[in-house]
Amino acid sequence: MTRLAILIVAAGKGERAGGGIPKQYAPLLGKPMLRRAVEAFAGCPGAVVQAMIGPGQESWYAKAVAGLELRPPAIGGTTRQETVRRGLEALADAAPDFVLIHDAARPLVSRKLIDGVVAALEAGADAAVPLLPVADTLRKLEDGAWITVPRSGLMRAQTPQGFRYAKILKAHREYANEEFTDDMALAELAGLGIAAVPGEETNMKVTSADDFAVAEKLLGGETRTGSGTDVHRFVPGDHVWLCGVKIAHDHALEGHSDADAGLHALTDAILGAIGAGDIGQHFPPTDEKWRGAASSKFLDHAAELVRAKGGAIVHCDVTIVCERPKIGPHREAMRARIAEILGIDIGRVSVKATTTEGLGFTGRREGLAAEAIATVRLP
Repeated sequence: MTRLAILIVAAGKGERAGGGIPKQYAPLLGKPMLRRAVEAFAGCPGAVVQAMIGPGQESWYAKAVAGLELRPPAIGGTTRQETVRRGLEALADAAPDFVLIHDAARPLVSRKLIDGVVAALEAGADAAVPLLPVADTLRKLEDGAWITVPRSGLMRAQTPQGFRYAKILKAHREYANEEFTDDMALAELAGLGIAAVPGEETNMKVTSADDFAVAEKLLGGETRTGSGTDVHRFVPGDHVWLCGVKIAHDHALEGHSDADAGLHALTDAILGAIGAGDIGQHFPPTDEKWRGAASSKFLDHAAELVRAKGGAIVHCDVTIVCERPKIGPHREAMRARIAEILGIDIGRVSVKATTTEGLGFTGRREGLAAEAIATVRLP
């Protein structure tokens, strides 16, 4: 018999945070938010972890938790309540004494809070919930007028919410056709004995893009900036690669790889921010393996080095210096491609262009140059 099970609720679509993927899989200071939520329970002795995910999220989930020893994920339902019930049913073979139900959108939960919930269950409570007092003045629109709602005695509920497994499973089965905002509301109706434990302000629920920024600040760490510069000569050809985009042109760029000056400069900027040398050290031009290689491989490698350090790329800015080709028509495609390679939101990517007013080698159209700056946050 298993003493403790952790049920991670991660089946939502998470669209409010933006970024193109469900928020629970989005990077939070270099790690998917879901992984941070799961790792918060890593120190619970003998606990089994069951994650509930949405249909079609299997590949995102596998990438997010790679290397962790977890039970196979189960597919959630159309509501949070149905998802939790399915998760409890999935844990039947483990038959735990207690279960902690936690939202993946709360990745900053502390071990102290977790231990407090477990201690309340061990002390005899049927259920335990972290609570925080309401500090803000509350207003409610009633019959067209705003009125003040007394906040005395009002509390905010957080997760993980802990339960005696058999009792909360029975309650979920009994009230499966009714809707509740959280599992504690269902426990109240079922008559379970509920204990309150102190919640934590840092145990925030990450919902919007702004919440991600706040959560990253709470995680702390340091911010670093790196710069990179690259130059390539024009040679006969019919296209160039710039910032991961193929552009038709009356010349090509000379280089050992695809000569993408924009991605080369950005790769060097990221490597510089983490003190990892330069692109030539990682991909020597003397190595035939990299002849004609797509420069996206170089940039992906730099991003992976940042992730391996537990860091995140906060922003990057690339400037192309040339008379031709014109960068403006391709700017958004370049931003999108860089964002795709780095796995960050396109709003964190800038691509600009300038000329030298006919001066120097770029002005004479002998070649082009690229400059880049990358901002990285490390733990």
